[in-house]
Amino acid sequence: MLPDSPSIRHGARFSRILVTLFCLGLSACGTLPGHDKSEFSYKDMPVADGSAVAGEGNNILFQGKPLMLTGMGVKVGDKLRDVKLAQPDLSMIPINETKGKGKVRIISIVPSLDTKVCEQQTHYLSEKNMGLDRMVELITISVDTPFAQKRFAEEAKIANVTFLSDYRAADFGKAHGLLLKDLHLLSRALLVVDKDNKVRYLQITPELAQLPDLEEAFRFARKLVTAS
Repeated sequence: MLPDSPSIRHGARFSRILVTLFCLGLSACGTLPGHDKSEFSYKDMPVADGSAVAGEGNNILFQGKPLMLTGMGVKVGDKLRDVKLAQPDLSMIPINETKGKGKVRIISIVPSLDTKVCEQQTHYLSEKNMGLDRMVELITISVDTPFAQKRFAEEAKIANVTFLSDYRAADFGKAHGLLLKDLHLLSRALLVVDKDNKVRYLQITPELAQLPDLEEAFRFARKLVTAS
């Protein structure tokens, strides 16, 4: 038997976190009800208060356990770093060249669409924006493969959200300090970006299992649209 060591204990903790994330994902996007997106069954999930700080060495929590972020931290006032992400057809596009270029954009970042919290966050972005989707671009970014994102959008009947994948090398996560170092997943976050690609609103949920405050992001985006 191998002696106990810090690396072995770290590996065991990492495995337990992965198992927990997998369990949270069971019965997620593969079990969406009905034929109309209004039939999505919203659950009473906690909404995060406040924001964590992006970037190397900072932490967020998952069910109370710290997870370290890595990469160059983004903050309000920064320009969105123009890294490339994969589209559903596998082609790569710079984040600043999406169809909403020159408009206000709301960027919803989730760890994986195959979890209930991420599923609800994405439905809320699509369905509860009160017509804001006609004025701004709604974007969801995750490390799910483009195939998985496309399947999710089709099953959820979501057509007003641009899905982009950071699955290749997590360049978006690294460039903005939103990558969970050990899990190679993105943290949960919301960004509102103005027409000049400047980050004007940012929330990183301090607890991964909580929803971000989408209503606040909607209000902020609507103010930017009105002011422009």
